[in-house]
Amino acid sequence: MTRQPHPDPARVLIAAFEGWSDAGSATTTALQHIGELIGAEVLHTIGADGFVDFQVHRPRVRFDDQGHRVLEWPETRLYGTVQRPGEPKDPAAETVHRIDGTPVTDLFLLAGVEPARDWTSFADEVVDVIQAWGIDTVILLGAMFSDAPHSRPIAVSLSSDDPDQRARTGAQRSDYEGPVGIASILAFALADAGISSVSLWAQVPHYVHSVPSPKATLAILDKLEELLDVVIPRGELLTESNDWEASINRIAADDEDMASYIRRLEEARDASASPEATGDALAYEFEKFLRDDEPDDEGGTPPTA
Repeated sequence: MTRQPHPDPARVLIAAFEGWSDAGSATTTALQHIGELIGAEVLHTIGADGFVDFQVHRPRVRFDDQGHRVLEWPETRLYGTVQRPGEPKDPAAETVHRIDGTPVTDLFLLAGVEPARDWTSFADEVVDVIQAWGIDTVILLGAMFSDAPHSRPIAVSLSSDDPDQRARTGAQRSDYEGPVGIASILAFALADAGISSVSLWAQVPHYVHSVPSPKATLAILDKLEELLDVVIPRGELLTESNDWEASINRIAADDEDMASYIRRLEEARDASASPEATGDALAYEFEKFLRDDEPDDEGGTPPTA
């Protein structure tokens, strides 16, 4: 079913999922950062039953505000800003805002873990929620491990099957063929429902896979700011990104194998003409990303931090 777009400004949903497409926790950290800025509250939940493998993503016990122990299931949640008449606003509070300073109130977030089963039904439920809330455009976030040096700008890529989105954002039409994650399933379901979407992917250095990557989160926020024509305060992320890069430099300074490997990556990146701008380069990185623990060209496993 195709619906009529909501009047301007467009209502935008940003979606990210823990797991396969969240290298360095870059996408979920970006979503959490935006959620804190806009004071996002839960608007709707998609239950975990039938979709999530609880042996992989176990429910958690926590204490609520009243001190009671409660179960928290790995549900998929839609978040948004709730407008309450008469509620005072803190003029000093940082928030996502437009260039003229007005706060953004038409931004929605979708967060959860990548389902383990019945992806088609899950995608149908997501589409139903999007239609119910009159959302016009969906931005699907992803992050993958790649042969990217930590000392260079994080490469980000945009793709979309929607020609209007490609004309507006400069996104490419992906020519990738191979295994995919839930974000790709959602992109197809959204297209079938007549809902515009664009996929934003960041490349995260694979040799620092054991820690979050604030530098990749910043790259995602930079691109979101550009796509949405808004201002997104960065908070402590810039400091965290600098500390992240400095800590890797310290480790590499004491590990010649790692330092040599990073230099090769830097030389390859510097010698190329913006590989992140080509569909072929993105497809190549995807193919490498999908291989499990393959040895490098010299027959060994790349060093990790």
